[in-house]
Formats: sequence, structure tokens, C-alpha cells
Amino acid sequence: MANNTTQEPRRMRGPQLEPHQIVLRPLITEKGQHQSTGRHRAYPFEVNPWSSKEEIKAAVEELFGVQVDKVRTQNRQGKKRRYRFKLGRQSHWKKAIVTLKADSAGIDFF
Repeated sequence: MANNTTQEPRRMRGPQLEPHQIVLRPLITEKGQHQSTGRHRAYPFEVNPWSSKEEIKAAVEELFGVQVDKVRTQNRQGKKRRYRFKLGRQSHWKKAIVTLKADSAGIDFF
């Protein structure tokens, strides 16, 4: 088996996105508030489903002026809902949990 030493550039899905198009909104929940305080330093965001971990990291660093340690992502399935006599479905969405470096300042949402 031959070893390929040259790496091909990663293919991108969808159009080129600006930072404010990648990070859609912070997720303000009780669990998210607990993770952001203390030693965890993790902040959850709803992000564009086309964005990659590298793009999310660059967007958070540019928008909030912090240093990001790692990014974890989840593709969340939309829930089924009833609308009168019909069954409907909410949209699928992507969640990113961004962990900041220890020497970086926190993010204030309020």
C-alpha cells in the first residue's frame, strides 16, 4: 500500500460563509450556563449546518475576541409536532459546544 504524503485540500459544502452566518445564536439554557462558569469554560451555540469545526472556531474567535481550545458538534434531529389535525416536523439543526483556553477571557451574553 502506497503512502500518500501530499494532502488534498478539504472539500467545502455549500457557499463560503461569513462569521456572523456561521454562529447563529448562543443557546441560553440552565445546563449551558453551568458549563460556561467554573472550570468547564464551554459555551453552546446554534451554528449553520454547513459549517465545519475549523470554521466555527475561526468565527467564534473573530466575533467574541477569545481563544478557542476545541469545538464539539452535534447534528440534532427536529422534533415531531402536531399542528391541529396534521403531523409536522421542526427543522434539523446543528449544535456546537466551544471550549475556551484557560488564559482566555469568558464570553458575556448579558
